[in-house]
Amino acid sequence: MGRLQALVTRHSGWGFWKYYYRLRKQGILVNHKRLWRIYQAMSLQLGKRRKKKRLPERVKRPLEVPPQPNVCWSLDFMSDALTDGRRFRTLNVVEDWNREVLGIEVDFSLPAVRVVALLTTLVGRHGPPARIRVDNGAELISQVLQTWCQDQHIELHWIQPASPTQNAYIERFNGSFRRELLNAHLFTSLRQVREQCQSWQYDYNHLRPHEALNFLTPIEFRQAA
Repeated sequence: MGRLQALVTRHSGWGFWKYYYRLRKQGILVNHKRLWRIYQAMSLQLGKRRKKKRLPERVKRPLEVPPQPNVCWSLDFMSDALTDGRRFRTLNVVEDWNREVLGIEVDFSLPAVRVVALLTTLVGRHGPPARIRVDNGAELISQVLQTWCQDQHIELHWIQPASPTQNAYIERFNGSFRRELLNAHLFTSLRQVREQCQSWQYDYNHLRPHEALNFLTPIEFRQAA
């Protein structure tokens, strides 16, 4: 029945009896038993339409200090707002070995194809990592990213849900990024955000000493190695 299908499309969370009485209010007088048979035949039961998507099992892996570059990159999203209220996102990529910021992508929306585009650029610049560590965000569990990683022979490692400490390198970076850049400026445009991110990334990589690197900068640590 076309009217029933139209209702289901518009109000997908309703149950059978709501559809039945709504149709009656629209002047469609149909026996509820007959409507139920149609409802079942169309597989419209809530139980069939509301299948909870389960994540694959996530394995806890100790956070290691890589002995060399391109063992593991960490990746994460952050968000903030322009002065006009529009929300924007940043996609941050960090090299675990020397804490270097490899890339910061900025836009109002950063779907999986943009994640792959940034990673493709970074692989062309630095070579492929053996592994990329991410959380369970929608863009990061997408088939687009999984297929790209498979094609590049890169292991995609998801941390366990609600376990940010398993991605501690980029979580620490995010804290500095939030305090020193996002919270320290009022942004009026994406262009301004991108310019500030580029300047801050240069400072972070070339001028900022890191205690974990014996107070070398990430670039000095790379050059010394």
